[in-house]
Amino acid sequence: MFDMIMTRRFFIGTATAGLAGLAGVLPEPVLASGKDLFAAAWMQNGGAGFSILDGDGNELTSVPLPDRGHDVATDRAGRWAVAFARRPGTFAVAVDRQKGSEPIPFSSPEDRHFFGHGVFSPDNRLLYATENDYDNAAGMIGIYDVTAGFNRIGEFPSYGIDPHELILMPDGKTLCIANGGIETHPDFGRAKLNLASMEPSVVFVDTESGEMLEKHTPPAELFRLSTRHMDIDAGGNVWVGCQYEGPETDEPPLLLRVTKGEGYKPVMLPDEARHGLLNYVGSVAANRNENRLVITSPHGNCALVLDTTSGNLVEKIEETNVCGAVAQGSGFLLSSAEGDFGNAKLGRSWDNHIARLL
Repeated sequence: MFDMIMTRRFFIGTATAGLAGLAGVLPEPVLASGKDLFAAAWMQNGGAGFSILDGDGNELTSVPLPDRGHDVATDRAGRWAVAFARRPGTFAVAVDRQKGSEPIPFSSPEDRHFFGHGVFSPDNRLLYATENDYDNAAGMIGIYDVTAGFNRIGEFPSYGIDPHELILMPDGKTLCIANGGIETHPDFGRAKLNLASMEPSVVFVDTESGEMLEKHTPPAELFRLSTRHMDIDAGGNVWVGCQYEGPETDEPPLLLRVTKGEGYKPVMLPDEARHGLLNYVGSVAANRNENRLVITSPHGNCALVLDTTSGNLVEKIEETNVCGAVAQGSGFLLSSAEGDFGNAKLGRSWDNHIARLL
């Protein structure tokens, strides 16, 4: 049953040194120019931030972050970019690219932390974020009111533990959530506490009621296959990239295709390609116009491009520490921790994801 928990928390944690340091920061407004616009988090010389860039790697504006960010959620109007902290961080920072006004920092509740991902509602009025209710080892989806300065107004369960990426389905009201299945607690940093009893799953949830519609779990022998990152193809299929927490000598399928009403279908890659991923997929991105999908592996220093209609491997791209990926034109824009952003070489160590603004 949906249990909407209303809260009066507003800008929790903005008095902390890191978030307070954003006061007075005025990013340059980024106006539509006919070019694709993207957002990504970075590290550089011990500092952290996120930037809005064009597809040529030109940084149009940059915002400091109190610590390492992970993904950036963007709304459908191309107005808001919200950078989330990497687990177990508690901060998020929202930027209005059109106005160039002071960034809006906000935080998870005191007994929660973010998992680095969020997604906007179709009308751009709400932001859903994956969170860890760590004292109860439960995943939650926090609900933030964009129109009220990203005030947290409620939550519902993710129906699993370790919710990571979440995406909105084409119906505009169903969330697909990747529950990685790994228990963590900030008292133990980033330590994984339940590798012998992981519970990964992919869940479909109705945002209007908060009720679970479907829950899909891998076969028992793949209980250590942590479901992490996702994208959706033109046919409404969800492609899920995984990270395997079992023995290195195992090489399970790291890509799953999940269709609502049907469940998991492992995507069988050629042996050499699967081996090259080193049991780790960092990002998943679909190019729906071209029926293509890319998965990246910074551990394997490679990206694989697949045909979403057949599941067949189309291309292998070798790039050191590649991870960020997003559709661009007829292909994909990739980034790396080595500073690569598409064809540009920048002085940033880019984090795992790239988000499209326009």
